[in-house]
Amino acid sequence: MTPEDLVRDHTVYACVMGSRAFGLATEDSDTDRRGVFLAPTPLYWGFEKPPTHVDGPADEQFSWELERFCLLALRSNPNVLECLHSPLVEHVDDTGRELTALREAFLSRQAHETFVRYAIGQRKKLETDIRQHGAPRWKHAMHLLRLLGCCRDLLRTGRLVIDAGEQREPLLAVRRGEVPWPEVERRMNRLGEEADAALAGSALPAEPDRARVEDFVIRARRASALRASALQTGTDDQVVQGLVTGRGVR
Repeated sequence: MTPEDLVRDHTVYACVMGSRAFGLATEDSDTDRRGVFLAPTPLYWGFEKPPTHVDGPADEQFSWELERFCLLALRSNPNVLECLHSPLVEHVDDTGRELTALREAFLSRQAHETFVRYAIGQRKKLETDIRQHGAPRWKHAMHLLRLLGCCRDLLRTGRLVIDAGEQREPLLAVRRGEVPWPEVERRMNRLGEEADAALAGSALPAEPDRARVEDFVIRARRASALRASALQTGTDDQVVQGLVTGRGVR
C-alpha cells in the first residue's frame, strides 16, 4: 500500500487551511488542503511501519496519520490545532466525526507557550528579511498578527476560532504593505502582552485530556483490525458494524 493509497482510501478528515480558512484569501491565494488518515492496523504488524505523514499526492496537500496528528495536537501544535478547527471541512467519516468531537480535549493553557514560541520564531525571520532586504515578507507578517490574536482569544474564551472576522481588512492592509513596520511591531507587542495577561485568568485546563484522546485512538485501531479480520473471514458487514459502533470497541 503506497502513501498515496493511504490518503486516497483511508482519510477520515480533510479540510482547507491557509488564507481561505482564515478568511484572508485573495484572488491569487492557493488552496491548502490538510487531512488525517487512519492507517489499517495490520500494517503495523510487520517491521516496516506506515508513514506518520504524507506530502501530496496533490499540490498543496499534506496529511497526518491519526496517531501522529493526535500527539501533535496534545502538544498544542498550532498548525494541527487550527487544522482541527477549520471552518472548511471537505470530508469527514465516522472516525473523523469522533476526532472533531474531541476538539476541546486537545485545548489547554499549553497553547500559550507553543503559539507564542512559534510566533517568536516567525518574527525573527521577518526581522532577518528587514536586515537583508529592507522589508519583511508582508504576507507572513499578516499571518503572524492573526496567530497572536488567535492565541489571545483562545486563552480568553477557551474557544479556538481561526477566521480573522472583523480583523480581515486591517490584516489585509498589512499584507499589502500599507502599514509601516514599526506599527506592525507595535501590534505584535500588544497582542503578545494581551496573550500573556489572558493566560493567568484562562479557564482552559493546565493540560489536555490525554487519556480521553488515547482511548479514542485505541478504539480506532481496534475497529480497523476488526474490519481487516472481517475481510479475511467474510464476516457480514452489519455484524462488524455492530461490534464497532453498537456497544463501542473496548
